[in-house]
Amino acid sequence: WAWRRLPVPVIAAVHGHCYGGGVQIALGADFRFATPDSQWSVLEGRWGIIPDMSGIQSLSEVVGIDVAKRLTMTAETLSGSAAAEIGLVSEVHDDPEAAAEAFAHRLMQRSPDALAAAKRLFDDTWHAGARRTFARERIEQLPLLFGANAKAARAAAFAKAPAVFGPRSRR
Repeated sequence: WAWRRLPVPVIAAVHGHCYGGGVQIALGADFRFATPDSQWSVLEGRWGIIPDMSGIQSLSEVVGIDVAKRLTMTAETLSGSAAAEIGLVSEVHDDPEAAAEAFAHRLMQRSPDALAAAKRLFDDTWHAGARRTFARERIEQLPLLFGANAKAARAAAFAKAPAVFGPRSRR
């Protein structure tokens, strides 16, 4: 769960087996890239226990409740492709590490302040009501609008050039 608290996007690349605690660790990432033939299972059900290490909370944020219950209660094993179909995996690639690295490079072209604010906003309001979400959007947006990295993004967009960002603000 600590990865959720990092102010930067966290990307997991999975190949091979991702069982039990491995699923829970992968679910701590913001994005999960996997091979089509990787194997995923909430394996605790096989041993007569349930996910811990924030596994229930993490599952509830990436799949529907019926899918989370099915995975937890049956301990069935899914391929990476099947896991992607239900939302457990973000993307499937033959080389998930290369795909994750390419995605990280895409994210690095964006303001580090905006990335951190977006992560905070989604993580803090995903299941909140509209009123709370709208209020948090305004709170997050104001510092961004007047920040140095937003200025750099605007200047780069107008110049049709890559932005050069400064360090992420401490927010």
